Amino acid sequence: MTSKTQTGEGQMAEYVTAVIGGQLFGLPISRVQDVFMPERLTRVPLSSQEIAGVLNLRGRIVTVVDMRARLGLPKNDDGKPPMAVGVDLRGESYGLLIDHIGEVLRLPDDGREENPVNLDPRMAKLAGGVHRLDGHLMVVLDVDRVLELATAAKAA
Repeated sequence: MTSKTQTGEGQMAEYVTAVIGGQLFGLPISRVQDVFMPERLTRVPLSSQEIAGVLNLRGRIVTVVDMRARLGLPKNDDGKPPMAVGVDLRGESYGLLIDHIGEVLRLPDDGREENPVNLDPRMAKLAGGVHRLDGHLMVVLDVDRVLELATAAKAA
């Protein structure tokens, strides 16, 4: 699921970091197709509030999932345009709407922990573990769990 490399210290995993509602998240780099600024988003009638809309990205129709809505957070009102991380699930293209993108981190696999019992339940249902970094917690997003809603909505 993640891009892993062997080093002297053991297995390493790479994550693209993103901030949503002030919380740091990591997406396995192997799942990230691209990062883009969503333009001309078309709302889908009768879709859940978690589906921000669809757009055409280089000839592909991309369903955009509002990660703030998916996490039960209020809309961002800082005036900055959102960004999106492009991911793929079973041949379908999706964009995860985030507040802003961070850097790529290489972290040791053995530093990844199970979800803490006190992790917000909205985050816990989308998380595949956490990494404790200097002074903060990076929640590892399980892309398959994040997109469960989108695939269920398409099937309905």
